[in-house]
Amino acid sequence: MSRRYGKFEPSVVDEEMLRKAVEEQGPQEQAGRIAKEEGIHFNEVLQLRLAYRDILKIDHLWEFTSLTKLELNNNIIKKIEGLDSLTNLTWLNLSFNNIEKIEGLESLVKLEVLNLYNNRISVIENMENLEKLTFFAIANNLLGQLDNVLYLRRFKNLHTLNLYGNTICKEENYKCFIAAYFPDLTYLDYRLLDEQTKNQASAKYQYAIEEVRRNEFQVQQAVETSQSQEAELQLHRDAFVEFLNGSSLFDSMFAVDPEAEELHCLPGVADLLQTFEHQLVELCVQVFEIGLDEHKLRETEVKCFLSGEKEAVADNQQRAAQMVANFEQHRRKWIVEMRQVSDTNLLDVKLSHYSNEIDQLCDSLMALEIQLVIQLEDIIKDFEMNISDMVGNFIETVQGIFAQCRDLENSHHEKLREIAVATLEKVAKNESEEDMTDEVRMLFSDKDLVMNALAASHDTHLLKSNNRENQLVTRVNAWKAVLIKGIQDKEMKRHRKRISEIHNYMDYLREQLDDFLFSKA
Repeated sequence: MSRRYGKFEPSVVDEEMLRKAVEEQGPQEQAGRIAKEEGIHFNEVLQLRLAYRDILKIDHLWEFTSLTKLELNNNIIKKIEGLDSLTNLTWLNLSFNNIEKIEGLESLVKLEVLNLYNNRISVIENMENLEKLTFFAIANNLLGQLDNVLYLRRFKNLHTLNLYGNTICKEENYKCFIAAYFPDLTYLDYRLLDEQTKNQASAKYQYAIEEVRRNEFQVQQAVETSQSQEAELQLHRDAFVEFLNGSSLFDSMFAVDPEAEELHCLPGVADLLQTFEHQLVELCVQVFEIGLDEHKLRETEVKCFLSGEKEAVADNQQRAAQMVANFEQHRRKWIVEMRQVSDTNLLDVKLSHYSNEIDQLCDSLMALEIQLVIQLEDIIKDFEMNISDMVGNFIETVQGIFAQCRDLENSHHEKLREIAVATLEKVAKNESEEDMTDEVRMLFSDKDLVMNALAASHDTHLLKSNNRENQLVTRVNAWKAVLIKGIQDKEMKRHRKRISEIHNYMDYLREQLDDFLFSKA
């Protein structure tokens, strides 16, 4: 069923093998020679054939980020791995290997064709992210549970399925079962599924299918609810105000306050605590709502900046492209003219003139790039100023509200202290309430113990409030710093790349000139 080791040792996927494979499938003769001279860039390769090479382990493919089609069939691969960076892959052939488990496909979200024919796979699994799958071949494997095929119902675009050669195909109702549960399937085991077969299968499995659909609907609802909640929470995180739309801060204050429970048993403290919670939650909700509003404003500002940056770059690129197009048009005429010139002196004049035009083109392209750099510097500077103002205003507002939270806690603490002092006096005079628990009565038999408990509780509450404020401020400042640095680094990378492109183009033009001179010699 699967491939055995051949007479040669297993091969290792290394740069030499990959380069050779790319060269073999690339252009030949003159075009191939030029490609080799200019260098092979793995990140530009779209298709790669690595079949019949006795490969044992998939490796060294991380540079092939543009790859759309990969052939690894007829090797001795045991494990699906090393494909994480191939996010543009749409076609993958791993047939005729020794694979035992479906795995390592999480990042292949664009995959449409997956061929696992002739391996050792016993379970269909770990394919959740392959939502665009249209063709799936897993024939001649070890699938033994027909119900396991229902896993594939999640792929709404699946129209071709090949299960031939598995144990499940020997079951009496195999074809009818597949036709019933996959009504949109067009081909099964290389044969067309006609409508009559589908209708008969649907009627036979009607009630079972309805039950499966109900279960799938419930699961889908649960998934959508979970995704919606996670998306909402992520929005709150992005706004730096997660869990501030309720009593989370209040709860955290008392979650680590061991003395709070005994102090709260005092007469009047329950109402005091309820008021404190209500007022603190109101302040937290203010921070939460302001945070969401500010997040929208920041997003709008970022989108506006990116749009302006893109427009400036596109306009500059268009002007540069027009310069090059005009020059290329002139260069073609020059080549025709030069080939017709026989006078050496006249040829020297024209060559000198052409060389000067190359220099002028270089100067013009460089000047155009410098204009863009200056323009983008101004755009980035304005953006940085706007974002800094927005973040600064947000932080100032938040700090003001958290100051109110601290004032609220101080007020609550003073009121609680008054009740505690009054209780201490009553206990000292043996006038305490009859419903006071033994633990509370013991606590209030020692004034220092009560005062220390109050102080510790107060410090804990203030610490929680301060920590949440500092967390918010630190994160929003870090976000701003990363954003600005990312924009600056991106612009620097763009500028360097553009300078390199101009120099490479100039080198190309001068090489062409040298080649022409050599041909005329």
